Amino acid sequence: MFETRITRKLGIRYPIIGGTMMSISNADFVAAISNAGGLGILASAIYASQEDFAAAIDRIRELTDRPFAVNINLFPAMRPIDNDQYMDVLVEKGVKIVETSGHSAPEGLCQRFKDAGMTWIHKCVGVRYARKVESMGADIVTVVGYENGGATGNLDIGTLVLVPTVRDAVGLPVIAGGGVTDGRGLAAVLALGAEAVIVGTRLLATVECPIHEKVKQALLQATEVDTRLVLRSIGATHRVWNNPAAEACLELEKAGAGLEELIRAASGEKARLMYRTGDLECGIMSCGQGVGLVRDVPTVAELFERMMAQAEAVVRRLSGDFVQWD
Repeated sequence: MFETRITRKLGIRYPIIGGTMMSISNADFVAAISNAGGLGILASAIYASQEDFAAAIDRIRELTDRPFAVNINLFPAMRPIDNDQYMDVLVEKGVKIVETSGHSAPEGLCQRFKDAGMTWIHKCVGVRYARKVESMGADIVTVVGYENGGATGNLDIGTLVLVPTVRDAVGLPVIAGGGVTDGRGLAAVLALGAEAVIVGTRLLATVECPIHEKVKQALLQATEVDTRLVLRSIGATHRVWNNPAAEACLELEKAGAGLEELIRAASGEKARLMYRTGDLECGIMSCGQGVGLVRDVPTVAELFERMMAQAEAVVRRLSGDFVQWD
């Protein structure tokens, strides 16, 4: 068992965080991740009204008595987002863990986190940003290397370098990921100085993940080279699964398309259609290079138990095979 500052602070059994995935990280999936011993994180931006958002939090609590978090999304979106309204709900519902992610730190919200007694996790792309949110009072920082699915930032630093660089730069406990799909990756990021791992792509191919079975089966056939980087031309680089919709987005970028046209091409509505119908060509899906290691569709609990057992086996093997004690 790996006990760290993060498992103790968040009250979770395993040092595994479920990455927030737009249109996927709903109440039921979040509860499944938390029930499996990790930390599920609800994507607030899925919900168009305060009432629906509040109902989702209530639903999580119906399904689990274990810790969960809520993500506040600071990325540009076609639908305007008033994060103060989401915060009103978080305070009313007594949510104790909040994650923020986006192009900038939430300067207008961080004092509200503190006033409400929340543990604040901020997800960022490098040392400068980690230091900034540490100075603003963040409790935990999350970084993911260039291999990850979804927003990659523009620094293009791989996990192997990014994690120890950030760990050396801040005193906060670090959650880290980027290409992690199994216990070997978990052991690796802990060795680099992180105190928990964040997993996204691997969770797509689980029984509880709310996407069509055809999409899950397509991911099982993908390799580590089946991802593309889109939206780089507008400073919003995302690593996604390589399908016709991703190729069409890249063609638009080559033709000089602007922000609104590109956001429409990569719209969440098209992704939701793919998740709902199994049409593999209509939407863009965030996906990391670790998809090449995804080979089955277990339950979330089975996946986490397997990851922990493999990580422990890796540590034992390294201690026995390579370490010579005096």
